[in-house]
Amino acid sequence: MNSSAAIPVNGASGAASNGAGPARAGGLPRGLEVLLGAAAIVVVFVGVQAMAWLIGPAFLALIIVIAVAPVQRWLRIKGWPGWASTLVVVLAVYAIVLSLALAVIISIARLGTELPKYAGQSSSLVDSVTAQLTKLGVGPEQIKQAASSLNIGKLAELIGGLLSSVAGLATNFVFLIALLLFLSVESAGMPERMAEIGADRPTVVEALAKFAYGTRQYLLVTTVFGFIVAVLDTIALTIMGIPLAITWGVLAFVTNYIPNVGFILGVVPPALLGLLTGGPGLMVAVIVVYCVLNLVIQSIIQPRFIGDAVGLSTTLTFVALVFWAWLLGGLGAILAIPLTLLIKALLIDIDPKAAWAHALMRSTEKVPDPNAPPKVKKFRKHRLEPASEPPTPV
Repeated sequence: MNSSAAIPVNGASGAASNGAGPARAGGLPRGLEVLLGAAAIVVVFVGVQAMAWLIGPAFLALIIVIAVAPVQRWLRIKGWPGWASTLVVVLAVYAIVLSLALAVIISIARLGTELPKYAGQSSSLVDSVTAQLTKLGVGPEQIKQAASSLNIGKLAELIGGLLSSVAGLATNFVFLIALLLFLSVESAGMPERMAEIGADRPTVVEALAKFAYGTRQYLLVTTVFGFIVAVLDTIALTIMGIPLAITWGVLAFVTNYIPNVGFILGVVPPALLGLLTGGPGLMVAVIVVYCVLNLVIQSIIQPRFIGDAVGLSTTLTFVALVFWAWLLGGLGAILAIPLTLLIKALLIDIDPKAAWAHALMRSTEKVPDPNAPPKVKKFRKHRLEPASEPPTPV
């Protein structure tokens, strides 16, 4: 009787030693669990994509409040009352949002009014391209389709439609402003809330603190490099005589928040105007200047600083860009790194057993141990020469 009762125990331990885990009453097969988990992820992605109009602005508001939170903390340390520090945060948040919104709307409006001026240059360019295609033996139907696609009037209509769509976002903008107000007011009580959560779940507080710190570091590095790129691009385009140089500088600043491919998005409009105003030579000059300035700064120098600031590899940032752009649209591309940091905090940083994932996601090979003793420089042993000449350390 006793021996028969011991058989299930031995079977369970054997299953555990084989890696299958302990036997569970009514448990599902492992393959079915994986399929159900994958199906649940797909359902979540579809829901997020359907709610992109809400999730995108809400997360943008959260990121802006996180960015200006140190200002409120500094004011409280200096002895400012709570209502005054909150008012300063609200005004700072509104100033940032309104400045960016006005810059984008004015830039789009100026572009829409400037493009029709180059209709004549566009027609001559299309005729030249058509003649070259005819010499290469391209058929008339293909030439007609190519000519219609190069019509500058359609591009102007596209810009006008884009401006109308921006104006139609007034409802979402009002929602963003209201959400920023609520988040800014409630941010004053976040330290007390985090302390209350930390008493029960310290790993959650630590993970959220890492997310906030990484987000602020990313925004700081990206803003500094974006400002440098915008100033250099504006000066270079002004020297080359490209119209709307300041507009393209603003575009370079905004696209700098898009990892890896922001440079490509920012070079297309000024290169097109360079082609219309000065021909292929000026277009090539614009592309070369952007490659020297933007490609070196945004694609070589800046990713190293961003990797050190947020702890994400360059490959992961590129994959995150494509994923969030597909899920949330253009706003997802701009917020790809903060969104990835939030997912990392909620799924990896709060789980001590997920330390292996950090090795795959971080940019450096090994995270230095802050508690490790400082390294002492070792000296090689040298054979003593005359006593008046001590050995030279290497």
